[in-house]
Amino acid sequence: MGEFPDHPAPIGNELVVTKQYASAFFGTSLASTLGAMRVDSCFICGFTTSGCVRATALDAMQSGFIPLVVPEACGDRNAQVQQANLFDLGQKYADIVPLDEALSLMESLISRG
Repeated sequence: MGEFPDHPAPIGNELVVTKQYASAFFGTSLASTLGAMRVDSCFICGFTTSGCVRATALDAMQSGFIPLVVPEACGDRNAQVQQANLFDLGQKYADIVPLDEALSLMESLISRG
């Protein structure tokens, strides 16, 4: 398995999911773990938007979570594919949340404890 870069990297007890398939939910305990933690939504980022990000967003929604896709933290092989997938995800399956808004949401959640 590859190593995390220095930043961002998991800290403390942060959940790390090792996956074999496109979706972080398929074949993993992610849905049950998030459910046990009473989580209702999840930020999704990564490579590739047309593959893993899309599959994870769809499975998050189908598992009862609100998927929040952060476009500045996603990428794809080509800008047109990236934009088309973000558009489609935002129309049907996920909320597209700009990075600054995502960071503000995370900070407010952290401050609530």
